[in-house]
Amino acid sequence: MFSEMLDGYSAPLAARSRPQELDDVVGQDQIWAPQSALRALVAADRFTSLLFFGPPGTGKTSLAQVIASAGKRPVELMSAVLHGVKEIRAQIQRSEARLQSGQSALLVFMDEIHRLSKSQQDVLLPALEAGTIKFIGATTENPSFTVNNAILSRTLVFKLERLQPEALRAIIGKALNSPQSGLPRRDVEDAVIMAIANAADGDARRALNLLEAVVVSAPADISPISLKALAAVAPTLNLRYDSSGDGHYDLASALIKSIRASQPDAAVYYLARMLEGGEDPMFIARRLVIAASEDIGNANPTALLLATSCMQAVHAVGMPEARIRLSQAATYLAASPKSNRAYLAINQALADVQATGSLEVPLHLRNAPTKLMREFGHGVGYVYAHDDPVGAQRLSYLPGELAHRRYYEPLNTGVEAQLKANLARLQATSKGQGEP
Repeated sequence: MFSEMLDGYSAPLAARSRPQELDDVVGQDQIWAPQSALRALVAADRFTSLLFFGPPGTGKTSLAQVIASAGKRPVELMSAVLHGVKEIRAQIQRSEARLQSGQSALLVFMDEIHRLSKSQQDVLLPALEAGTIKFIGATTENPSFTVNNAILSRTLVFKLERLQPEALRAIIGKALNSPQSGLPRRDVEDAVIMAIANAADGDARRALNLLEAVVVSAPADISPISLKALAAVAPTLNLRYDSSGDGHYDLASALIKSIRASQPDAAVYYLARMLEGGEDPMFIARRLVIAASEDIGNANPTALLLATSCMQAVHAVGMPEARIRLSQAATYLAASPKSNRAYLAINQALADVQATGSLEVPLHLRNAPTKLMREFGHGVGYVYAHDDPVGAQRLSYLPGELAHRRYYEPLNTGVEAQLKANLARLQATSKGQGEP
């Protein structure tokens, strides 16, 4: 097991505190609740290949550990940073030997699988197809772009989310109360636990490493360990927060909702609260870029340009001058016309993709760089819109099964009203009711 590879307390606290039982996993109830599909597959030991996708420190390796424990089978911990085709083949052969002798298949855990090239990933395919190994992969990158489609088709993909502060507080508390954690003392103020949880940005590894640093370095003659000791270890952390609950995420939520509701006074107030509390200005700038697309969108496309420029300026200039750029962007976004139709469009399109799978692209839209592909019908019937805009409008562009779907329905607001009028004009042209 993973824990057997660790030498006493030489491993970081995050490694020593990994969960050992199914019920020990915290903060991923959307995939690991007692009645979840993944939990049922693991309990029955009926999975062949799993892929965990999510940010660092969200529990991908920990899930692999408890799954290995539940299956009562040996596990080989591998990393694409350290291991390649030779090592993967060796583990597949080891598992084949186990199966031939009547034993259970080996569970291979491959961390950072996205770092394997597509050709390196291919070595897994025969083993996954035949069930020669049990396999769990982990990646921080979107597997749609970094993992072979052939592997994805044989794999169940589960997305892990950033851990919420309450989950991080539970993880920190468990580490403090566990004799196996090896911490020299446990007298930590609740304020320190809350500050670490808020500052860890959803990353349990970061939270536990910070906890260990403050516990080990705190003066022995001061008890309990206070925010002052934490500030000595990590002076740049956001340690000012309201213990009643309006901290990091509440203030960020209030800022964005004020922008969405076109309330610039409230937006700049919550911006000031975040800055005064020591929030990372780049965190705020990133949220403004998100709001510019999600809540304003094509009603005022300039909002995204301004928000992106603000983020670049904040990175280049830093505080205290960054506050001016942030205020300019926040008030501009709040005062802009609003549309979430681009946001709704991609969500609806993603829902259809997930429901219908890989529908065939119409032949006339397919790439046709070779004679053979053209003989197969690729590109036949395509109309170049610049030469024949009317003919181009009359073609079908969505897969046949979705031909009548509409995802983007612009509002009569700001610039989006102009986009709506243009689309209506083009639609009328395709029906022979006007000029292009």
